[in-house]
Amino acid sequence: MNSSRRAQAIAPFHVMDILARARALEAQGRDIIHLEIGEPDFPTPAPVARAAIEAIENGELHYTPALGLPQLREAIAGFYRKRYGVEVPAARIAVTTGASGALLLALGALLDAGDEILMADPGYPCNRHFASFIDARPVAIPVGPDTAFQLTAQLVERHWTENTKAVLLASPSNPTGTLARDEEIRGIAAWCAKRGATLIVDEIYHGLVYEAPPQTALAQAEEIVVINSFSKYFHMTGWRLGWLAAPAGLLGGIERLAQNLFLAPPTPAQFAALAAFSEETAAILEARRQELKARRDFLLPALRELGFGLSVAPQGAFYLYADVSRFSGDSFVFAERLLEQAGVAITPGVDFGAVAPQRHVRFAYTRPLPVLQEAVARIRRFLAERRA
Repeated sequence: MNSSRRAQAIAPFHVMDILARARALEAQGRDIIHLEIGEPDFPTPAPVARAAIEAIENGELHYTPALGLPQLREAIAGFYRKRYGVEVPAARIAVTTGASGALLLALGALLDAGDEILMADPGYPCNRHFASFIDARPVAIPVGPDTAFQLTAQLVERHWTENTKAVLLASPSNPTGTLARDEEIRGIAAWCAKRGATLIVDEIYHGLVYEAPPQTALAQAEEIVVINSFSKYFHMTGWRLGWLAAPAGLLGGIERLAQNLFLAPPTPAQFAALAAFSEETAAILEARRQELKARRDFLLPALRELGFGLSVAPQGAFYLYADVSRFSGDSFVFAERLLEQAGVAITPGVDFGAVAPQRHVRFAYTRPLPVLQEAVARIRRFLAERRA
């Protein structure tokens, strides 16, 4: 039986080939340092886990409303008020099955077949696949160090067509960890508004910014969609919970889609997430943010010293998108050899788009600092042996 053309058109994650080989090597007794997967190594904060256990013990396991627990929507509204000084009514917030569910709902509510959505290349691959899944057309715009790997208002205007109905930004982005500038967000939002289109901003790494804290895009414009997640900053990856904030007029369509596609977000995860905004949890998250900053501040200069190209320092997330053209003309082959010979797993650029993927790899600094130090030592030896 053949799968649909839609399914066949979705490209696989090539990093999964790296991961599968890494697991096979571990099964043979090899010690592998995993810098390929974008998942924090920290456990879910204890207050969050306790809240889930209490909910389960209290029998809180029934369906919730499609847009999420009312008290969690209120808590998210309070998060925007306290953290950013921005008023976002709970009625404009939908709790979703992960940020992936949020993006799928947003795209389903905004785009029809043939509509175009502009996005940066390199970028997170699922973004373009979600657009293709609903028969919209993802338009990948090449970006580079000159714009910190982010879209600008000028780039959006240059690539705009009569079919453009949405623009997607990711700030901080995956794989580059860079932020979109506030003035560019305002400019793009204004351009979209004048043409009846919508700006969508992915802020799932927003809590993991290491210098001056950024302002949410919701402070720059109201008629936009912002997506966030409990996975990255709140360290709840396996709980599969996210949210979106959208203009009030869009929530009806989002709710109908949520009812039919997901019915409701996971109930135990929602009760757990109520504790994610507590002061006890906030202290844990801040300590972990500082730990991730220390990892970035070690790994960035260490890789530069080894000869990797990193012309733009990431401001957030936990990724380094490095140019390996000094060492190889094929980043996938480079990643394979680094894994086989040095026991360090990284992600080749082919997963992130069509802009020079053969020149780039992504390092995820999601391992403790001593492990990162060992990884750098192994990479140094690997490169020295290649030159010998």
